[in-house]
Amino acid sequence: MAETASKELKARDKQEVTSPAEPTRPGLYFTPDVDIFENDTEITLLADLPGVRPDQLTIDLREDVLTLAGDVSPISAAGEEPVYTEYQTGTYYRQFTLSEVVDQQNISAALHDGVLRLRLPKVAKATPRAIEVQTG
Repeated sequence: MAETASKELKARDKQEVTSPAEPTRPGLYFTPDVDIFENDTEITLLADLPGVRPDQLTIDLREDVLTLAGDVSPISAAGEEPVYTEYQTGTYYRQFTLSEVVDQQNISAALHDGVLRLRLPKVAKATPRAIEVQTG
């Protein structure tokens, strides 16, 4: 991750995952690519999850750790057998540690065209504000 990344959200370096932990089911695990943007009021995380449907996606927040997990099912049509495939199926898995400036109660998520958009609003005390100077 670039040095200019937000200090409020710590992302692990991009890596290929063979297994996030001891797997309880067979299959491949992938690390989704993410882009993280920040402004004064929120942090936005975009994660590439091609082939993941909303009912196959789990977003979990426990003890300041945000976990993304999404399953990709094989694509097949009745009566067809694959001849050549490059698209692999398995599970996307990635975790992020949230700081205290993220308002964890108001995190929202939307999945559209294989891209997950997470909005992580900042708590009011972490939002910058201008202080008016009094005269006299």
